[in-house]
Amino acid sequence: MKFDDILAEVTGFGRFQIMTILLMTAARMTLPFHYLLNNFVAAVPSHHCNITSLDYGDAFRNLSHEERLIVSIPVQEDGTLSSCQMFAQPQYHLLIESSNITDLPTVPCQNGWMYDNTTFKSTLATEWDLVCDKRRLNKTSATIFFIGVMLGAAVFGYLSDRFGRKKALLVSYVTSTVFGFTSAFSSNFTMFAVMRFFTGLGLSGSSMVTVVLSVEWVDIKHRTAVGILMSMDWSISTALFSLVAYCVNDWRYLTATVTCPMCLAIICLWWLPESARWLISNGKVESAHFYLTKCAKVNGREQFMTDLKPEVLSKVIVVENENKKYSFLDLVRTPRMRRLALLTGIVWFAVACTYYGLSLNIEGFGVNIYLTQFIFGTIEVPGKALIYFTVKKIGRRFSQAGSLVLTGLCVLCNIFIPRDYGVFRTAVGALGKMLAEAAFTALYLYTIELYPTVMRQNGMGYCSFLARIGVALSPLIQLLEEVWGKLPSTIFTLVTFAGALSASFLPETKNIRLPESIEDVERTRRSISTTEEKSPS
Repeated sequence: MKFDDILAEVTGFGRFQIMTILLMTAARMTLPFHYLLNNFVAAVPSHHCNITSLDYGDAFRNLSHEERLIVSIPVQEDGTLSSCQMFAQPQYHLLIESSNITDLPTVPCQNGWMYDNTTFKSTLATEWDLVCDKRRLNKTSATIFFIGVMLGAAVFGYLSDRFGRKKALLVSYVTSTVFGFTSAFSSNFTMFAVMRFFTGLGLSGSSMVTVVLSVEWVDIKHRTAVGILMSMDWSISTALFSLVAYCVNDWRYLTATVTCPMCLAIICLWWLPESARWLISNGKVESAHFYLTKCAKVNGREQFMTDLKPEVLSKVIVVENENKKYSFLDLVRTPRMRRLALLTGIVWFAVACTYYGLSLNIEGFGVNIYLTQFIFGTIEVPGKALIYFTVKKIGRRFSQAGSLVLTGLCVLCNIFIPRDYGVFRTAVGALGKMLAEAAFTALYLYTIELYPTVMRQNGMGYCSFLARIGVALSPLIQLLEEVWGKLPSTIFTLVTFAGALSASFLPETKNIRLPESIEDVERTRRSISTTEEKSPS
């Protein structure tokens, strides 16, 4: 008898599994809020040099505010005021004739900046003057956050496989809550960056462990549906985030607001079950029997667990060595595990780098920032519907590779659309975002099915680690616009194609039992039918 057979007997997708998913919804809703927070708290509104403290005599004081701007700040080619330069001396002749001003002497802003508060009441840029020479710090804050997420992937991958899914989630929830609220009270940019680093580190556990815990509690038949369902909260929250950011347009209040759901998540953790698969794999059969009995009771199949004794569970999952503690080194000890780690690592890097390359650049499409955020969230829903159909009909491998190729083609097309065509750029960008989300949705499910139970969280941690390297690099890749405007899109296109090629070499997992041990990965697994799954052997 296999664990999947027992799961089928106690109902592999019933009220117990739905309750488990719902108990983790609050934590998962927080993820897109924080991951995309930089779009709003680090936004740079229109600005120009502050001239309110200038005093050039009575002639200057008698001018209106608009006239003072004309004689003090040069105008750029697009007709807007220069953001970082001002005239060394007032140019009164410009009031009469707007002649060529390219030869007029200018200096950097001397007394700070004036900001347009129409869209944002307060951002990092307006709080600490992160503009002009310091403008890059705004995107750097996103990179620092995702470096924290990257290291958290390794930390929580180990903690989850070593101490259990539930304990890892507790550490994750508390860490992200404490540092999330603390970052809202930062007194300077350095403190904010450090707090965001640790917030990202904590949230990484919520991102990985919740998906694994949900999938480990469902049977083969419903794995695809649950994998897609678990990702719906991301898309809904991404769209909802635009409304939250619109209503709360002060960066401190917004940071605190998006952290609040984690308080509810900590409370919900009390009723969250541990993974029975993990418990059996680690020799904790009594605890596994307790949670399986609870599952059977909630799902109305209590009689089956009454007849099943705890000692029988020790034979359900055969592990090479029950006392062995697995680590990241086990990813490269055997041939097929090495190949699996290499290919999945490349795919995760490609998917994450491109997805966040699109998600963190919502200002680059020439449409209202809140509307773009809403479009990018809602467009993910049909993407999930598409991937749900394809992974069931054509399998995981070709769905993964195909969605990546199509994402790359959308990014490539946007290279040739002029910036003046904001609506068209947004439409193509939204299509690319939909396909990138489809690739991400498939990838979570695919990776969980590829790695064995004893190494599943370590494998997810390793993959997420590489993914976050891609995410951390994506804001920096955007800065290459200064070198050549089309360079970032060119890089993202090549990265997606490399990921698609790697995905095409991965094994198919459609209708395949979850591997329990490394030995299962090293030998060929066979496909099973739905009827076979329901018939315990």
